[in-house]
Amino acid sequence: MISLLANPIIIAVVLLCILCLCRVNVLLALIVSAVVGGLLGHMNLTQVMDIFIHGMGGNSETALSYILLGAFAASMTHTGLAPVLAQKIANAIQSKKFMLIFILTVIAILSQNLIPVHIAFIPILVPPLLIIMNKLKIDRRAVACALAFGLKAPYIVIPAGFGLIFQGLIAENLLQNGVEIVKNDIWKYTWIIGLGMFIGYLIAIFVSYRKPRDYQDFEVKQVQIEDLKLTKNHYITLFAAVLTLVVQLWTNSLPLGALVGLAVVFGLKAIDHDKMDKLINEGVGLMGYVAFVMLVAAGFASVMKTTGGIDVLVNAITPYMMSSKLAATALMLFVGLFITMGIGTSFGTIPILAVLYVPICLKLGFSIPSIIIVIAAAAALGDAGSPASDTTLGPTAGLDADGQHNHIWDTCVPTFLHYNIPIILSAIFAVLIFG
Repeated sequence: MISLLANPIIIAVVLLCILCLCRVNVLLALIVSAVVGGLLGHMNLTQVMDIFIHGMGGNSETALSYILLGAFAASMTHTGLAPVLAQKIANAIQSKKFMLIFILTVIAILSQNLIPVHIAFIPILVPPLLIIMNKLKIDRRAVACALAFGLKAPYIVIPAGFGLIFQGLIAENLLQNGVEIVKNDIWKYTWIIGLGMFIGYLIAIFVSYRKPRDYQDFEVKQVQIEDLKLTKNHYITLFAAVLTLVVQLWTNSLPLGALVGLAVVFGLKAIDHDKMDKLINEGVGLMGYVAFVMLVAAGFASVMKTTGGIDVLVNAITPYMMSSKLAATALMLFVGLFITMGIGTSFGTIPILAVLYVPICLKLGFSIPSIIIVIAAAAALGDAGSPASDTTLGPTAGLDADGQHNHIWDTCVPTFLHYNIPIILSAIFAVLIFG
């Protein structure tokens, strides 16, 4: 037990959470936690920083995607499409606060599959709606939970867009570790996890954060639109968004899809070429911080992997797993939570967990559906609630536009409670059913 508590992974992740809860900047918290974890992993300071800096490249594609998608999202503002959509939403909801939350949830879901701009739409679409949220006295923690659900549940349940990547990773890593599975079969079992998340979503919206909450009305920079009719430039932007999706699915490259989308916007002159520099700068402004956090999170993850703490952690709890499938499931989910909380990405956690967990599951006689659910749930755990996850950074980027929404206490803590607990319970329930 002492060696378990001294594990560099556990100490680093706990320290990361404590620092963030104490309102230390996420970037600084990640760096400090990585250094502490590395030193506990018997590396010197120079080695830690070398591994950290080299490891940052692990999320380079993600960071580039966010910058380009941020520029594409900014183009939606420059063409007037985003303000038109925001105004149409405002006119449609009138005084129906739950309708607004539901609409934002649907848009978040579509951002993962139909128009894969991921979190880049949030700092464009949400700030113009803050005044309306204030008027309706909507608790922004409910909106953060709604957006997190829309960003996370689709890749767990829907085999399209980001879900195709997530479920493809599960299938690929299970095959590499001796489990025969077809990619299209993954969603047939992971929907149970999605159902657990949906219950958590309903609890957050209609129970936990139902009561009115007052916010001050601060001026948020936005484009004023008088004519709500869609113009030629709006249709060009929508066409570019569809093309972004097609290219992303065809090439499996989100940066390339975003680049093609920008090429269409400029090539068909929906935006003048002389605004190109301004647009890219706005893209960096919108998503640059999130992109850099993802880079630093990759460096943190690289240090954690190098310490060897993950293997030690699994080996330390393996004897306790052999007593029953229920105990094994609970412990594997616990480890998955710690790993993903630190790394901040479910996608990057899958290869780590599959190598460690599949042999244990096979030895204990887990059915294939149970193995799929355990790997998917263990990887997804912590994505909602992690200070370094795009699932939490995205909602904060929009809801904190007027400085009245705290990243940790108003996004990370609510999403952690309302999604990680249901995921654990639904995964355990599914294992009991499937065996």
